[in-house]
Amino acid sequence: MTGRLSLLEVRSSIAQQQTNSQKEIILRQQLAAIQRQLSTLRPSDQATSGKSGSDLDDDIDGAGHDDEAELSDMKRKIASLAKGSEERTIAIREFRRLRKIPPGSVETSVVRNYLDWLLAIPWSSSTTQLEAEKEVMHKSFLTKARETLDADHYGLQKVKRRLIEYLAVLRLKQMEATREFEAEEAVKKTLDAGPAADEQALAVRDPSVPLPAPASKRPPRRIVNKGPILLLYGPPGVGKTSIAQSLARALGRPFQRISLGGIRDEAEIRGHRRTYVGSAPGNIVQALRKAGRPDPVILLDEIDKVSQSNYHGDPAAALLEVLDPEQNWSFMDHYINVPIDLSQVLFIATANTLDTISGPLLDRCEILRLPGYTQTDKLRIAKTYLVPKQLKANGLDAERCHIEDDALKRMIKGWTREAGVRSLERVIGAVARAKAVEWSENRDAASIGYSATVKEEHLEPILGSQIFDEEERDRTARRGVVYGLVVMGDGDGGILPVESAILPGSGLLRLSGSLGDVIKESAELALSWVKAHAFELGLTTTPTVDPLKHPEPIDVHLHLPAGAQKKDGPSAGVAMICAFVSLLSGLKVPSTIAMTGEITLRGAVTAVGGVKEKVLGAHHAGIRRVILPAKNRRDIFGVGATGEELGEEVKREMEFIFVERVEEALAAAFADSDSDGEGRDLILQWTRNAARQVESRL
Repeated sequence: MTGRLSLLEVRSSIAQQQTNSQKEIILRQQLAAIQRQLSTLRPSDQATSGKSGSDLDDDIDGAGHDDEAELSDMKRKIASLAKGSEERTIAIREFRRLRKIPPGSVETSVVRNYLDWLLAIPWSSSTTQLEAEKEVMHKSFLTKARETLDADHYGLQKVKRRLIEYLAVLRLKQMEATREFEAEEAVKKTLDAGPAADEQALAVRDPSVPLPAPASKRPPRRIVNKGPILLLYGPPGVGKTSIAQSLARALGRPFQRISLGGIRDEAEIRGHRRTYVGSAPGNIVQALRKAGRPDPVILLDEIDKVSQSNYHGDPAAALLEVLDPEQNWSFMDHYINVPIDLSQVLFIATANTLDTISGPLLDRCEILRLPGYTQTDKLRIAKTYLVPKQLKANGLDAERCHIEDDALKRMIKGWTREAGVRSLERVIGAVARAKAVEWSENRDAASIGYSATVKEEHLEPILGSQIFDEEERDRTARRGVVYGLVVMGDGDGGILPVESAILPGSGLLRLSGSLGDVIKESAELALSWVKAHAFELGLTTTPTVDPLKHPEPIDVHLHLPAGAQKKDGPSAGVAMICAFVSLLSGLKVPSTIAMTGEITLRGAVTAVGGVKEKVLGAHHAGIRRVILPAKNRRDIFGVGATGEELGEEVKREMEFIFVERVEEALAAAFADSDSDGEGRDLILQWTRNAARQVESRL
């Protein structure tokens, strides 16, 4: 009796479920009919779109898209993955899981989205040889690449040479891989044509056994090229990003840019885990998907501005795996969770400074410095690249607007002060827009008074007052004033007056000018050296007398203008010593001399950085004699060094004096002094006799 009741309950439950299902089907059909009726009441919408109401509903609801077709497309992509690969195994597992999940489940969209990403990645194991790789083997490949780089960028010979070296190595590796592949194919054909193949051909085939599938032709072997991780650093506007684009164009590869400025979350690089709502892959995987190839050129822009470690993780640490050629063949994105081969990707990073980049990250990169441009370089770049570009962007041509060379020089000196040409391009664009307005107004008014030529005197009415004043060229030699060399924060070089004055006091040193700790120590070191050698320099009558306390106690005030600009670094040591000696002796250093160099307490002059920018800044300011550390000679005349970038014109017009010790710098600084007297002769005599190193008494 109990069994019969249970059977009746089961039948009743099944009947109830069938009834509910039938009700749901009927209600959905009624809803569709109501929607079709409503669509007929809106003829204006149909007239606007040109579609019937049912077609609109299909477009909105997605009924026109066949889910089975999408699943078939997924199956086709999975079948194209390399057999036995991990990505294929994961894709098959997730696809089977997708087929089992009910269509209305939330998990359906999660799995489908994951499969979309997994199958959209260009897996290197499943990609055959590309046409771009065949072009690499062409004999004219390097010539075309060099022409592409030269056409897009002026100068930058050191960077171009390194990129051509990389392309040459890439071509040799591709040729070697192709030869190995052809040799293997020849051996395989020989073995297939042997006696075993003949016996197999004569064997009686069982009709019940199906014919074997024809062997697919094995694709040519792809090269395994662990390319360099290039780090291009230099001031803004010198062409770091554009040269990466030119390299991608020369290689025939897609170019992707990843901006790292301000990234503070590790997940931006590695992706989010699938457990989070709205999770997605990191920027590296997204760039690969957009490129559609496993070997794009990826630019990691502003790598020096990546945020340091915090509770979100350290993005810089996540980049260590990406930029390590020994590890990035199995990069693991948290979302994809399958090893991704990045060894064929050419990574190029850019930075404005190396100070904020971690040591381990720098160790993985090959550093290439892009220096600033000279005034001559900027003029040529403006005439060749910037002016035609801005004229085209503003609807003009050479007949409607012509900017004279004198006007371009005035723009460079008066409205821009930078190492690159970004601001110069904006200024040229402003002039082009003004000429476009003038041409349009004259054309509409049928006037014949339009002049296409832009002269120097036309700039101020267009651009306003000159922003930067010319460097002071009528400098006069003054007691206690010496000109040093500096590099500005934007990478531009210039001269910096080192001013000193005597004040009543008690033998103290006063400093002003927004100075950092390092430059303050340089000032104290310079004064200590002068005190230690005051007797030899003729500043005191006895060796044990402090020149700041006898015959009367005084203070020395050292100032470095401009006061609003922060300054730091040890390179002003030589200039400070010359300023102190000039102040205490009364001798004047000629205003046509500028100097730079770090000093030690024993009087040695050591090397400094930014020599090219400093020399170019001095040349622009009218300085024609420069005192430099002897160890920086290679930066001026060294083969393949900065000397190539200075230009023969600058080196021909300037005199370089290289010194190893402070005594040599003093002799060079006061040799042409217009001050006469016993003090000058004493200083020159002592410095010339001090060829050997003088031990400090401190």
